[in-house]
Amino acid sequence: MNLILDSRKKIFRGPHGRFFGFVLGTGIIFLFVMVFWPGNNVIHWIGAKVQIVRHERQIEEYKRQIRDMDERIRMLTSDRDTLEKFAREQFNLAEPGDDVYIIEK
Repeated sequence: MNLILDSRKKIFRGPHGRFFGFVLGTGIIFLFVMVFWPGNNVIHWIGAKVQIVRHERQIEEYKRQIRDMDERIRMLTSDRDTLEKFAREQFNLAEPGDDVYIIEK
C-alpha cells in the first residue's frame, strides 16, 4: 500500500508532474461533460436504451396479437362450426327453432 502511494507521489511531484495533473484534470472535466452536460450525454443514452427495450417488447406483443388474429381469421374463413359459434356469440344469431336468451350485464 505504501509503495502505491509513493509511486503516485513520484508521478505528480516528478519532472512530468504538471503534465499528469493536466491529464487528470482534463479527464475529470471530460467525464463530467459526458455524464451531466445537457443534450447528448450518458444519462440520455441510458434513457434511450430503456425506451428502445420497451418499444421492442411492445413490438413483440403486437406481433403475437397479429399472429393470433391471423389464426382466428383463418379459422373463421375455413371452419363452418367456428364461424357459426362466432356469429351466435357476437351478433346473437340463432337458427330457426332455437330459443335465445340474452343476459345483459
